[in-house]
Amino acid sequence: MPTDSQHHSTPSRLDAWTIFLVFLRLGLTSFGGPIAHLGYFREEFVQRRRWLDERSYADLVALCQFLPGPASSQVGLAIGLLRGGYRGSLAAWAGFTLPSAIALTLFALGIATWGDALPAGVLQGLKIVAVAVVAQAVWGMARTLCTDAPRIAIALAAASTVLLLPFIWSQVAVIAAAGLIGVVFFRPATTEAHVVLPVAVKRRAALTALALFFALLMLLPLLASGTDNPLLALLDAFYRAGALVFGGGHVVLPLLQAEVVQPGWVDRDTFLAGYGAAQAVPGPLFTFAAFLGASMNESPSGLLGAAVCLVAVFVPSFLLVIGVLPFWERLRRNRRTQAALAAVNAAVVGLLLAALYDPVWTSGIKAPEHFVLALLALAALMYWKLPPWLVVIGGAVGGGLIGLTG
Repeated sequence: MPTDSQHHSTPSRLDAWTIFLVFLRLGLTSFGGPIAHLGYFREEFVQRRRWLDERSYADLVALCQFLPGPASSQVGLAIGLLRGGYRGSLAAWAGFTLPSAIALTLFALGIATWGDALPAGVLQGLKIVAVAVVAQAVWGMARTLCTDAPRIAIALAAASTVLLLPFIWSQVAVIAAAGLIGVVFFRPATTEAHVVLPVAVKRRAALTALALFFALLMLLPLLASGTDNPLLALLDAFYRAGALVFGGGHVVLPLLQAEVVQPGWVDRDTFLAGYGAAQAVPGPLFTFAAFLGASMNESPSGLLGAAVCLVAVFVPSFLLVIGVLPFWERLRRNRRTQAALAAVNAAVVGLLLAALYDPVWTSGIKAPEHFVLALLALAALMYWKLPPWLVVIGGAVGGGLIGLTG
């Protein structure tokens, strides 16, 4: 493990308010999903502000793609941590996350209060847009993560398993099995050259964060199943989703669908309408959790539910970034770790492929005109390169017109 003296330089500390304002601007303007967010971050922190050099930023992105959770949010957390300590990390998260979380919470409350006043078909249009968005995500991730026959086989097996065995723990079992297959059968390439990150976390704090991460992952299900407390049940469901999602924001869809739709906490139509609306707001897709919390059919719901679910789904990201950063050098050189991650990423594509069929396709495509609108939305995203928020608005309008003429 390199010592502090081996780091190229330790960046100067910034106050939390400065970090918050920088990330707030990004949270208000960063449309386009996690890959686009990483591009915005690079332009802001490498090219414009020079908070990091190019290679340090690339290594930070590699670390956060290695971890489960929302990669772009974790990169933001890590940048805040490196430049402002724990307060800086919290400020970066708040600035980047709150704009979209507030917007989606207000949308959920609006649906609950004035949903009947919306033109017929608008919510259906949002569900149709979700078909296009998830199809684009499946295609893009498959091209990157399923590059050979074994990985394609893992993806197809994962999709088949979760469709045929639609239980809450199926996704977790698939991810675990894929990691084991990767360790046994995969042989990763040589690790690329990189620079040592200026770590701002002590080993004792990192170990404490990791211990807390695993303790919550194991204890919350036991506490939730041992009591009838709905608050504990929400904390367990959303913490587990945030802790076990590999591959970015879209992959949280199948996990959250299993956690909140199957028990009847949120009905399927509301779930997919919110997921479609989440494409129209800037910032991380994980703020979809705030929409779900505000839409709960039982207490806690509304503003309290939104706050509980939002915090619960992001807490694993904080704990993992803090816990893994000091050990990243050793982890990235470990061939077994790389092999497991390659197989897990392939399985993640399969989970998203299964979600594309159920619930996204089965709820969104009810008639030929729905399929036509989904094709137009997909072309707008993939080939015409229209911004997602514009595609969402177009989908809502198109759905409304279909509803009026149907």
